[in-house]
Amino acid sequence: MNFRIVGVLLGAMLALAGCGGGGDSSASSGGGSASPSGTGTLQVSLTDAPACGYDEVNVTVIGVRVHQSDSAGDGDGGWVDLPLPTPYAASGLRINLLDLTNGALQGLGQVALPAGTYTQMRLLLAANGSNSAHFANSVVPTGGVETALATPSAQQSGLKVKINAEVPAGQVAHVVIDFDACRSVVKRGNSGKYNLKPVLSATLLLSDLAGMRVVGWVSPLLNNGSTQVSMQSGGVPVKATAPDPATGRFELFPVPVGTYELVITAPGHATAVMTGVPVLAASDTAVASPSQRIDTPLSAMDPVGGTVSPASAEMRALQTLSGGPTVEVAWSAVDGDTGAFAFSLPQAATVRTSFLSVTPPIVPANTVPFVPDLAVPGKYDIKATSGGLVRTQDVDVLLPVPPLVFAFP
Repeated sequence: MNFRIVGVLLGAMLALAGCGGGGDSSASSGGGSASPSGTGTLQVSLTDAPACGYDEVNVTVIGVRVHQSDSAGDGDGGWVDLPLPTPYAASGLRINLLDLTNGALQGLGQVALPAGTYTQMRLLLAANGSNSAHFANSVVPTGGVETALATPSAQQSGLKVKINAEVPAGQVAHVVIDFDACRSVVKRGNSGKYNLKPVLSATLLLSDLAGMRVVGWVSPLLNNGSTQVSMQSGGVPVKATAPDPATGRFELFPVPVGTYELVITAPGHATAVMTGVPVLAASDTAVASPSQRIDTPLSAMDPVGGTVSPASAEMRALQTLSGGPTVEVAWSAVDGDTGAFAFSLPQAATVRTSFLSVTPPIVPANTVPFVPDLAVPGKYDIKATSGGLVRTQDVDVLLPVPPLVFAFP
């Protein structure tokens, strides 16, 4: 089995990450710097994390704009527009976000511009109009029909991403926008309507670097279309994907340089966590191979649900392992009308290992060796977040859990 951790980071790498609702995602604040002499190139691509409960999540991009000030308004000077690839400049580029997993990228164009630091980006989407036969932005629920996806803020000013992207003179800076389809689609009760609550993050690449990628394989039992693999830091997913349904291979790209927890979740299985996974600028990181795959034990699942007010709150289920770290085991959509949320959480103990302990593997095996964390079976923290405020409720799914109620001012 070949696990690669290759030495020295090449060049300067700046990672930007942010998420938000209402069309505003932020990674940093403060105004942009004055441009140094020379011209660089800014390239922009789109990717996606796995979606839950949808066969398609479609958006139509009609433009990308950048500015050196994160406080610049729509009518201010200094905006630079990226031309969409031919032949989409006139009609826009319609993208099914669910096609953009496992490291797939959709180019949105590139532009030459003054070298310097750019701190704001806007992603503009087309309006749906009245043509119900071909919505610009839509969802197809699993087993359902195509339905319009309302994007009230996207057409006027665009989906805003505050970034801190350095475009060097004579080089190409590549910004990859991660459009999290699962967390961005809000169901409106039984109305049959869906709203877009954009959750975006962005990572800056330099063209001469070739890493920032984590690859691995899951067992056939986990290659079921519902497994999710994520890189997490401090209990917050940084990048997520689903294994390829044909091969079980997964690829997380791009991931900002650093050290993370790899978290694998699947219905009917215990959670698996690999700690200390390095992400390098110059080489890929392999966490498993076709001959030694990741597998997790079977587990009964228990429902945990309730309501939260306001319905714009975010709901997550976290678990703190013995001695750390804390990881996100599940995320729940919140009904946009009723505030209802629901999780399905494993009863079995989370299994864990460290990256160093499987590089090389301790013993020959067909699967990566994990051990159960016997102090945490069934114990979770249900965390609600709204407007910077946090409410947390501890639950043990090995015991009856009544409906939970969270309320914010």
